Amino acid sequence: MAATAISGAAFGAAMMAAGFHQPSVVISQLKFENWHMFQTFLAATATSAAIYAVAERLGYAKISPRNSSPLGLLSSYDGNILGGGLLGAGMALSGSCPGTLYAQLAAGVRSGFHALDGAIIGGVLWSGLVSRLVKRRREKAGARPEPAVVGERLGLSNGTALLLLEAVCVAVIAATTLYTPVSPTAKIPGALAGLLVGGAQLVSILSRRTMLGISGSYEEVGNFFWWLVRGGDPNAKPSSYQNILFASWVAAGAWGLLRLVPGLASGPAYEISPLLAVSGGVLMAVGSRMAGGCTSGHGISGISLLSVSSVVTIMSAFAAGGVVAPLVH
Repeated sequence: MAATAISGAAFGAAMMAAGFHQPSVVISQLKFENWHMFQTFLAATATSAAIYAVAERLGYAKISPRNSSPLGLLSSYDGNILGGGLLGAGMALSGSCPGTLYAQLAAGVRSGFHALDGAIIGGVLWSGLVSRLVKRRREKAGARPEPAVVGERLGLSNGTALLLLEAVCVAVIAATTLYTPVSPTAKIPGALAGLLVGGAQLVSILSRRTMLGISGSYEEVGNFFWWLVRGGDPNAKPSSYQNILFASWVAAGAWGLLRLVPGLASGPAYEISPLLAVSGGVLMAVGSRMAGGCTSGHGISGISLLSVSSVVTIMSAFAAGGVVAPLVH
C-alpha cells in the first residue's frame, strides 16, 4: 500500500508541475495549436523506456508488452483502434485525460469534476454491459489478445527499436520546441515536464516493479458499483482496489504540490460545459478499457515497452481527438 501511495503521489505531482490541470493544454494540443502536451508525453515516454531498459537489464523488473485488444471485426487491433478513437474523442470533449483529470480536481477546475463523474459512469457501463458484449464478440470470432513489439514488426532487435524510439522522441521534441508556440499556461517546458513524469515512472518501477496506468480505476469503481447493486455478497466482493487507491494518491500528490507551490495553478482555467465534460469522461473510460489502457498506461508506459497495441491506440486517440476538438472548441 505504501508503494502505491508513493508512486501515485509522484505521478500526480508531476502532472501538476506539467500544467495538466489546465484543460486548454489538452485542447490546444488536439487542435495542434500548441505542442506542450506532446512534448511532455514524448519526453516521459523516452525517459520511461530508458529507465525500464536498465531495470530489465539488471534483472530488477520484467514487464510484458501490452496485448492487443481484438473485437473480432477487422483485425487483431480493432479494439485498440475503436477504443483509442473513443478515448481521443473523450479527451477532446472534456479537455482532460483519464489521468490528468486528477490534477484538475486538485486545482479545483470544475470541468475536471464533471469529467470524473462521466468517467465513473463510463466505468459502470463498461463493467456492467460493454465488457460483456466485447467478451461475447471475441469468443464468437475466436479472437485472442496477442503481444507484439515494434521491433518484431519492423524486423529489428529490441535494442535497435529502443534507439529508434529515443531518436524519434528527441527529434519531435526538438522540432516542436523550435518551431511551435510556447504554451501560455505551462510554467515549465514540455521536455522538462516529461522528465518529471519519467521520474514518477522510476518511482513506480522501483517501488512496485510495474509501470504507470490509471484507467483501470474506473473499471474497479464499476465492479464495486455492480457488486453493491447485486446485494453486496461478501463472498462476491471484488478483490482488487489497487487502481482506485493509486488514483486517489494521484489526486493527493497533485494537491500536495499545489499547496507547496500555489503559483502552478495561477490564471483562469478554460471553461468547458458540464455536458461536454461528462460526455467526454464517459467516452474516455469506455474507450480506454476497450483498448486496454489510456494515455498513461498505453502512451507513456506501453510505448516505452515498444508495444504495437500501444502505438496503435495512441495514434487512434490523437487522430480522433484531432478531428473532434476543432468541431467543439
